[in-house]
Amino acid sequence: MSIRHGLLALLERGPRYGSQLRTEFESRTGATWPLNVGQVYTTLSRLERDGMVVQDGEDEAGHALYAITDAGRGELKSWFGRPVDRTSPARDELAIKLAMAVGAPTVDIREVIQFQRRHTVKAMQDYTRLKAQALESELVNRDDVAWLLVLEQLIFQTEAEARWLDHCEARLIRLSAATSLAPEPAPPPASSPAPAPARAHERHGRRG
Repeated sequence: MSIRHGLLALLERGPRYGSQLRTEFESRTGATWPLNVGQVYTTLSRLERDGMVVQDGEDEAGHALYAITDAGRGELKSWFGRPVDRTSPARDELAIKLAMAVGAPTVDIREVIQFQRRHTVKAMQDYTRLKAQALESELVNRDDVAWLLVLEQLIFQTEAEARWLDHCEARLIRLSAATSLAPEPAPPPASSPAPAPARAHERHGRRG
């Protein structure tokens, strides 16, 4: 998640202070990725260091305002114009979990899949319910439309995950019919060290 570019996009609409940016970010995304004020001000400090925002006085309540610079607008335009890189995907905990479960001792991988599928389907149903509620009211501003787009992305994501889990289970069933996916044997216990050979003077002593 690019907090940096999200804040630049909000600042393009005019100067804002830190907690205002946090509120608007969460309103735009439905608080799907909540921010704390510390994150916002840390990011603003880095943007200021990089010449992409400047402090722009204070509002009537004494809040320090930040404004986007030409360099910030250029960076924002570049961000909107380039695709999100999918060639170096972020680590996916579920994919790693299933990969590690294959052949792992004491782990029933199909049970892992079934537990996850129940959770994923419930999440998908919750998101779908939220979408229905959003559509019941008129989409009167940009924040409503933005939240709907985020919701639909979450719905499609959970739908795809549920299908992938179905595929994983079907593949395991096919593979188990052709080859054994028995758990890997536990490593053998460490063997006791071999007794050291008798030293020469001990052998001579026994001969005497």
